[in-house]
Amino acid sequence: MSRAFPSRPARCATAALLSTMAVGGCASDQADGGAESRGLDQATLGRGAPVTAFVGVNVVPMDAERVLEDQTVLVVDGTIAVIGPRASVDVPSTAVTISGENRWLVPGLGEMHAHVGGSDEAVARTLFLYLSQGITTARGMLGQPQHLEIRARLASGDLLGPRLYTSGPSLNGPSIPDADSARQAVRHQAELGYDFMKIHPGLSRQEYDAIAQTGREAGLDWAGHVPVDVGLARALEVQQSSIDHLDQYMEAIVVPGTDVSQSLFFGLNLAGSVDEAKIAEVARATAEAGVWNVPTQSLIENMASSATGEEMAAQPSMRYMPPQQLAAWTNQKDEFLQSPAYSPEAAARAVAVRRQLIKALHDAGAGLLLGSDAPQVFQVPGFSIQHELELMVASGLTPYEALRAGTYNVAEYFEASDEFGTIEEGKAADFVLVDGNPLSDIANMARRSGVMVAGRWLSAADIASRLEEIASSH
Repeated sequence: MSRAFPSRPARCATAALLSTMAVGGCASDQADGGAESRGLDQATLGRGAPVTAFVGVNVVPMDAERVLEDQTVLVVDGTIAVIGPRASVDVPSTAVTISGENRWLVPGLGEMHAHVGGSDEAVARTLFLYLSQGITTARGMLGQPQHLEIRARLASGDLLGPRLYTSGPSLNGPSIPDADSARQAVRHQAELGYDFMKIHPGLSRQEYDAIAQTGREAGLDWAGHVPVDVGLARALEVQQSSIDHLDQYMEAIVVPGTDVSQSLFFGLNLAGSVDEAKIAEVARATAEAGVWNVPTQSLIENMASSATGEEMAAQPSMRYMPPQQLAAWTNQKDEFLQSPAYSPEAAARAVAVRRQLIKALHDAGAGLLLGSDAPQVFQVPGFSIQHELELMVASGLTPYEALRAGTYNVAEYFEASDEFGTIEEGKAADFVLVDGNPLSDIANMARRSGVMVAGRWLSAADIASRLEEIASSH
């Protein structure tokens, strides 16, 4: 996986991907278009491949902060075949046509701190919930052996849902008793074909270092939490591929002498001891190390708020979660509010500091990735990613910068920017079609007319019908 995040133009599609299609260069060459008519060649038409046409749509390619207005996008075999001005693109008579009038086509989003579930029913429900809200790529952060099969079924189209990158089972204090066990676990996960390793709390410095060294030897990255015995400085030094939840950042920016041994939920109770001058320092160090961050700010703000569990369980999106799950979340939230270490004032201060950290990381050039840790406490899969986008903007990012964390940056992180992440000819047809310009208002990402994943179109009506089935099944 990539540990660098250069600002460079998105790449043209390879000639091999487009050998049967009439093409006109990269998306950057298509902004103004031309009068010459373009379309699919006879070889493509002759083999009868299904074609989907988005006609008259405003394309938000996400290779730069711009909109290509009144375009037609042709999709064949799950791939973007042609992009061009509506007047210059020939739409085959057999194409399934989707009106793009007064709509914006955006690359599908990534949920970079996802959980997939265990039972077949839970997996199918969770994957659809992600997809229903425009998530076409998910990074599973608590892998299980069956997730390898799920990943393959998603890739083949046998199972409906986002493309999946999955960790192996958690590496944590109880599962890793010593450094030798750490090395053995890393090699085993690499042999089985997991995409990366998930780090949880409880690891000693020696065990963590063994994971880092062996992971580097095996070509397997590690991501997630930063154990207390390791600390932020060491995680940056060995280049953990991503740090999630801004774990150990709060502990790293408090004044000397602060007791961090009783840190509560990613340092929510330490905000009163923060030295704000250190925020820019840790942001700069993160950028220099090439370490990405998945803030999961919506998870933290859900927990930090003074709203009771019952109040949060009344949110409309909660109807898609099983009642027993909601009951567990309600109890967890109420117990947190009743903790002696919790105070609304300290929590509000911590939220403000975390938002400063997010903006400082962005300004320093450190990579940010969109993720919300769903399904966790009141984080309904898919729905929580809209909240995460809004909180990124509330932290000082522009709508474009927030969207980039969930599109272009996701592909860069996986070293797959020639496959997805922007809307360009030759890339995967993963789209969200929305009824307002998201670069003007990030809330428009929730105004969906439909979602396409790997060329499969789900209309707003299709999505609403399946969501109602999910809600009614509890």
